[in-house]
Amino acid sequence: MSADTPRPASGIVHLGLGAFFRAFGCVYVADTMAASGGDWGIVGVSLRSPATRDALKPHGWSYASVTLSPEGEKIRDINVLTDVLVAPEDPTKVLAAMADPTIRIVSLTVTEKGYCHNPTTAKLNPDHADIAADLANDLPVSAPGFLVRALQMRRAAGHAPFTVLSCDNLPDNGALVRGVVLDLARRIDPELADWIAANARFPSCMVDRITPATTDADIARIAAITGRPGGAPVLHEPFSQWAIEDDFVDGARPDFAAAGAEMVQDVTAHEQMKLRMLNGTHSALAYTGYLAGHDTIAATVADPVFAAYVRTLWAEIMPAVTPPQGVNLQDYADALFARYANPAIQHRTWQIAMDGSQKLPQRLLGTIRANLDADRPVDGLCIAVASWMRYVGGTDEAGQPIDVRDPLAERLRALSAQHDSVEDKVAAFLAVQDVFPPDLAARLRPALTDAAQRLWAAGARAAIKDVIT
Repeated sequence: MSADTPRPASGIVHLGLGAFFRAFGCVYVADTMAASGGDWGIVGVSLRSPATRDALKPHGWSYASVTLSPEGEKIRDINVLTDVLVAPEDPTKVLAAMADPTIRIVSLTVTEKGYCHNPTTAKLNPDHADIAADLANDLPVSAPGFLVRALQMRRAAGHAPFTVLSCDNLPDNGALVRGVVLDLARRIDPELADWIAANARFPSCMVDRITPATTDADIARIAAITGRPGGAPVLHEPFSQWAIEDDFVDGARPDFAAAGAEMVQDVTAHEQMKLRMLNGTHSALAYTGYLAGHDTIAATVADPVFAAYVRTLWAEIMPAVTPPQGVNLQDYADALFARYANPAIQHRTWQIAMDGSQKLPQRLLGTIRANLDADRPVDGLCIAVASWMRYVGGTDEAGQPIDVRDPLAERLRALSAQHDSVEDKVAAFLAVQDVFPPDLAARLRPALTDAAQRLWAAGARAAIKDVIT
């Protein structure tokens, strides 16, 4: 990794340059250019902190991508980043990069909460503090704000819009970000919203690669192997999958298929399968596993009770999933279990448990609704939701505090503390319409109350044993 390593010209700006995109999207783009050429260098944008920029800059934006498998580690240099900007330091520079007509794609991994929307409706939340700031000022702070203001600049300059490519775990993520952008644009300038609607493109996509957080110990170990101290290495499993709707402004995009991505007309089946079968069970294992004292997903599924539990969950989930063409859902579940059990992937339950209020609607509640509609079982799924309720209460089964990271953390902790009985706690949580649609909350309450009472009384592991036996 060297500052002298040749770089392609920039064709992509990426908002939210965290570990996942550097372990996933940057690798695909590197493979694409190696196979088919093109100038698709990536300008990364950190929307909050300068830490990633500061770690990458001394190495000329290069970093190590580390594949973790049971057989050992494989280290590769990734050299597709051309610059890294920090939005709070200089939002004007970020907007200038996005407005540059050589940029054909603006991609995002800003997590579910970064879209400033209501998870139950998928609509822009105009009361969100960042959106209120973006409506009051020309220089944005939110990801939707940067998209709208950059598109406004391109329209004013007579340039074509860029394609917006959301890479976050949200159903119909392209349609969601389109709706959020158009709503915000219409509040700023209705004619701008009409221009974006007519000319910009917002393809949906499904992304999949397990990427645990990089620790200081990881950085030190990789530096010892490579002889290059510091930097910002990323760790990930061998598996990756990217399904992308082939709908880009003027057809301008890298040859993603040359790197193994699936270019499809409709990504809905891929999204639903992954969100419900992978992300849904990942969240369920995170909350139940954490409460039972398991630090990682691999440790959780090594426990035979939890191994049986995830199989029970898949049995509940699969009838609510329409598989992509050629995919056998049982084979997919078996492959997921092998990925979860990979001992080289130290994916912490605490990390996956973050931002649950933003994740539950698409990861678990959609499946629960489908099963209730069809009069199918939801026992295992209710244990998962009840475990989330116990987790965000802020105290584990041993009475120790939990460091809950969630946009609604204070509100949820207060709701739990206000009620002594489990039945009242469940009712209070179900009344949070930011998470639970009222019609679903009413239908779910009896089964969820029963699951929660068992969970609080006996603990997560014992409650799970009741479900799997």
